Amino acid sequence: MTLVIQSLNDFTIENYNRVAWGGEGVMLSPAAVKRMAEERRRFERLIEDPGVTIYGVTSGYGQNAKKRLTPEERKLHAKVPPVQSAASSGNPVPQRVVRGIVFARLANFIEGHSAITPAIAEAVAQMLDGRELAPVPARGQGGAGEILSLSHLFANFAENPAIAEKDLLSLINGSPAASALTADAALAARARLDLAAEVFALSAEAFNIPLSHFAVALEGLWNNRHDAWALRRLRELIGNGHGGARRPYQAPVSYRILPRMLGQAHRAAVMAEEIAAESLGAVTDNPVMLPADESHPDGEVISTGGYHNPHAVLAMDAVAAAAANLIVIAGRHADKLLNGAVSLLPDQLGLGNSTDYLGCLPFASAGYEEEARLMAQTTLLPGSETGGYAQNDVASPVFLSWTKQERVGALLEAALANLAIISLRALDLTSRPVPPGLNGLETAIRQYLPPLHSGLAPGPVAARIEAAFRSRVYGTSRDAI
Repeated sequence: MTLVIQSLNDFTIENYNRVAWGGEGVMLSPAAVKRMAEERRRFERLIEDPGVTIYGVTSGYGQNAKKRLTPEERKLHAKVPPVQSAASSGNPVPQRVVRGIVFARLANFIEGHSAITPAIAEAVAQMLDGRELAPVPARGQGGAGEILSLSHLFANFAENPAIAEKDLLSLINGSPAASALTADAALAARARLDLAAEVFALSAEAFNIPLSHFAVALEGLWNNRHDAWALRRLRELIGNGHGGARRPYQAPVSYRILPRMLGQAHRAAVMAEEIAAESLGAVTDNPVMLPADESHPDGEVISTGGYHNPHAVLAMDAVAAAAANLIVIAGRHADKLLNGAVSLLPDQLGLGNSTDYLGCLPFASAGYEEEARLMAQTTLLPGSETGGYAQNDVASPVFLSWTKQERVGALLEAALANLAIISLRALDLTSRPVPPGLNGLETAIRQYLPPLHSGLAPGPVAARIEAAFRSRVYGTSRDAI
């Protein structure tokens, strides 16, 4: 299918999912192309006015912004390829993210705010026809905006015969990468949250917790819609459980605070979705074309800081922190299930059979926890001046925050795989059934889990379940690194 976009209203997280993860193509509507052409004509009249200064068009870039270009210099300047800005290397983001950046790039174009030549805008949309896109490094992105990353992606446009004043600048300025990275993090966070809720519900049933820990009354008492979501979801997944006697006294803290920790992750996912939605539909070009009014019949072009999106960083940091906390909870659940004195289950769940011993899985989870703790530190503005240039004195850390949340998300999948093995083995050893709400999860795990007492190499089994969980998170996306 092909998504036809005609206004900023079309830049939603749902459409992002269709294009970036689902692989759909994009076409600009005829009305949008006409509107872009009208704004381009206004812009071309503006730049002929010797009294108008437009950054990067009638002036040089960066530290050369004070230099006024002659009309001849202006035309030569417009065709200089941005290869010198493609200074970063290594650790490319997945193709799904690159597709997302291209989709988000169109937001500045669609209503004429970048004054881009319509043929160039259409060529950008055509990049989403299914071709392999240029690799965009996640590492070394210390620029004041996103020029380093976007130059990798759009450098070859300098060879397009339609390129004119401001076009290349419109391709590499703004913050489409921040929009795409946040949307990618939001989609993955929501999917991981659903997975985590199921695995933790399986763990709670394996521990045979009092169902009152997830009571309906807590929704009103806690006064938090995100915790209420978690309480409802856990009740839906567990139902009445095995229907027999439950533990008559309270479970450990890690089980009782589970709804609140899932609630925190839900809040982080919702915030990421909200910030992704506002970012995708934002105009962030620098300089940006404003509509015509009585004072400016051909519009006005102003310089802005739209290319810096700190809200994206805030959202992705929250996702990483919430995931890191869930890794801690998963490790505590695994430890408590294996401790027979606490869980009232066979100690280490081996029941005297060393080939089924699971006691080392929490050791691995402890490693995931510590790595996640390092990755989930707050991402602040870089403390040193970028490159020493007078104008570019604050770097944008969006790629760093995306990289950290992506890594923590993968570690959460690994910790959940360990907990899933231990939880299902606990139910098997006690001959208690898996609640119907968790049958799909059980089926996915049993594909890789050998029968009871048939021998088990926990590491390889956990790795296969982890890979299955990652495939579930990314669903129809073209790649899941």
